Amino acid sequence: MPIIQPNPHSTLIVGIEELRKEGFTHDFNQCEYHLECKKLKKIFKPANLTITHAYRFEGMSSAGDNSVLYAIKADDGTKGILIDAYGVYANAISPEMIEKFRVKYDSPDET
Repeated sequence: MPIIQPNPHSTLIVGIEELRKEGFTHDFNQCEYHLECKKLKKIFKPANLTITHAYRFEGMSSAGDNSVLYAIKADDGTKGILIDAYGVYANAISPEMIEKFRVKYDSPDET
């Protein structure tokens, strides 16, 4: 299954707003071997996370202004988002870390 889905959102902000409405209210931060939620003061291992949505956004102003918006559910019920830059100068999620995530896209009726 490809990691990126067709993107129904016109901008990154619109995508974030729509995911927030679906309950993805927390923000995940990328660390070397895990994700963290500073608000909850919790660390999440990739094996305990499932990517439910993944949308790519290409910047209007430059090729270096690109990002991927991930909606992620943790085994404990935490739902949040991770915004990951990509492109020449980006510090994107490593392929090794992505391999550890489960990917199961939600249908609109499952979220």
